[in-house]
Amino acid sequence: MAGHSKFKNIQFRKGAQDKKRGALFAKISKEITVAAKLGSPDPSINARLRSAIQSAKAASFPKDNIDRAIKKSTDKDLENYEEVRYEGFGPAGIAIIVEGLTDNRNRTASNLRTSFNKFGGALGETGSVSHLFKRYGFIKYDKSVCNEDDFFNSAIEAGAEDCFFEENTHEALCMPDELSSFYTEIEKKFGEPKSSGFQWKPSSLINVSGDKAKSLFNLLDDLENDEDVQQVFSNFDVDDSEMEDLV
Repeated sequence: MAGHSKFKNIQFRKGAQDKKRGALFAKISKEITVAAKLGSPDPSINARLRSAIQSAKAASFPKDNIDRAIKKSTDKDLENYEEVRYEGFGPAGIAIIVEGLTDNRNRTASNLRTSFNKFGGALGETGSVSHLFKRYGFIKYDKSVCNEDDFFNSAIEAGAEDCFFEENTHEALCMPDELSSFYTEIEKKFGEPKSSGFQWKPSSLINVSGDKAKSLFNLLDDLENDEDVQQVFSNFDVDDSEMEDLV
């Protein structure tokens, strides 16, 4: 979102997901298991797993469940989950990127196409909207960790591409393949971050309002509720006053 609200469009309405604890926990468990399987079960050298564990802790995901999810990554009978990315357009031409983990591409594509069509959007081809975004690794801290100048200088020195300052948080962006080393350097200075991970950041935002905004939010909700969907990114901009009515 524009101004202090600009990151509302990055991971859409996580608070709504948190209320659906069972579904959210299932997604968290799947992400931890796949992250451990594709990389190392040691989060200190696996940035994706470390980020998944941080998300799990933020959602009050039990530690025993985290340990079980990591251990499950060595199970020879584990479902063969594939990483998938789908791209499409929502109402008012809003660009949407959907990342997921699935054991059935046909099912996932069919479900997402139905969601897009239901709310006035359209599922596109690979590459149809990703050129409107850039993928980054990110690290986020509560603003109480330090002032903006200290955070900016430390982050840039550690290799950050850019920094953003919200009302309550400091965030630094890096190239995706540098997140692990970048995290290590920043952690030395400020300790463990509030969250970290990967995001698609839009190069520009499109304003949407009224009925189209309502349809867009319904679409984003529907996408996030799909069991195969892990994250949804978009480039919408909604005025704060209207956002309050829509959330």
